[in-house]
Amino acid sequence: MRLLLIADTHIPKRARDLPEPVWHEVERADVVIHAGDWVDESLLDKLSVRAKRLVACWGNNDGPELRSRLPECADVTLDGLRFTVVHETGAASGREARMAQRYPDTDVLVFGHSHIPWDTTARTGLRLLNPGSPTDRRRQPFCTYMTAVTRPGVLTDVRQHQIEKT
Repeated sequence: MRLLLIADTHIPKRARDLPEPVWHEVERADVVIHAGDWVDESLLDKLSVRAKRLVACWGNNDGPELRSRLPECADVTLDGLRFTVVHETGAASGREARMAQRYPDTDVLVFGHSHIPWDTTARTGLRLLNPGSPTDRRRQPFCTYMTAVTRPGVLTDVRQHQIEKT
């Protein structure tokens, strides 16, 4: 199963639309995971139509319309792996231990908020992934997103992709 992981799209405030490479990955993905900060419902509507399957949550910049349509925390099992999607996880220091304690039944935690790509594994085996942002790099050198593949019980081929400036 091919996954696309995105977060912090901030459309239309930071960009008018997702970059074309991300839309290409939407078409290829079996599941699109969005970890919040949409800002406007228009992208949710477009992804709901174009993605084969969408798993998503709301973020701190999302208003009542998005919060009424999305959960604060989304849980899904894909190929036997338990995923949790949240926006905020707090400070980077001690994140793995805090999240492993908060989500003991989760195999993969996808989060956003910082716009900083993150890929670590807690001592408990919890994999923590932040795809960064495809539209707002903040203090990062590039805008980013992630792709991954699941096979029964295994997450493989986790890749961070940079979006080149055009």
